[in-house]
Amino acid sequence: MRFWSRILFFSAVAAAISCGGAKPPATPLETFKTYTKAIKQKDTTTMKILLSDATIKMHEKEAKAQGVTVDDIVKRETLFSENQKSVEFRNENINGDKATLQVKNAYGTWETVPFVREDGVWKIDKAGYAEQLMKDVEENNKKIDQMINNGGDGIDDLAPQPVTPK
Repeated sequence: MRFWSRILFFSAVAAAISCGGAKPPATPLETFKTYTKAIKQKDTTTMKILLSDATIKMHEKEAKAQGVTVDDIVKRETLFSENQKSVEFRNENINGDKATLQVKNAYGTWETVPFVREDGVWKIDKAGYAEQLMKDVEENNKKIDQMINNGGDGIDDLAPQPVTPK
């Protein structure tokens, strides 16, 4: 009896350790940090794991159209330059199953990187980023069309203004 109680005790301890040792899912920021390490280490497998399903599908279409592999696309289309010494980030914002993180690019401007939670894991959603860019372009085109159709009212606001020397 004593033998079985010890086995039961050690089994319970092992179960408690394995359950208690489980890490919570990575935040979008932690996901991004892992992605940056994977880029620097040229670890395409990890990079792909950290991309949303929609992003992988987008890269698959792109690869097929260009006659290259998905890995080639993933390596080429990173969120920052491989030669960039440091990556700055700010303003992690989580809203349900979507999130954003601002990241400073190689040109020194801030870009918003979208994330989506898939199966409880945060993934970089470059497809969502591309979709948002397309919507922004369409919206700007509509504004330009409206200005043109209204006889050019406001069109001068789009043109560069001359600078007069002081």
